[in-house]
Amino acid sequence: MIKSELIQRIAAANPHLYHRDVERIVNVIFDEIVDALSRGDRVELRGFGAFTVKHRPAREGRNPRTGAPVPVAEKFVPFFKTGKELRERLNSHRK
Repeated sequence: MIKSELIQRIAAANPHLYHRDVERIVNVIFDEIVDALSRGDRVELRGFGAFTVKHRPAREGRNPRTGAPVPVAEKFVPFFKTGKELRERLNSHRK
């Protein structure tokens, strides 16, 4: 599912809301998650999961074509860990 599909589904489930308002709400939620992660905060959505930021230190990588060493700068990457309820719902129909 892409963001536009999510907005359409939420708008269809809530006909009393304008489509543009639903789009604004979804964008604000995503923006707040991004802002919190950029500050280094943890974002937890109970039953769904938690977003955190992991630090990857600088290292020496390899060019896959030539095998030559290449410096890789340090970086911060987003990490998502699923919540228990989400894992259970995903696996409940597989039994």
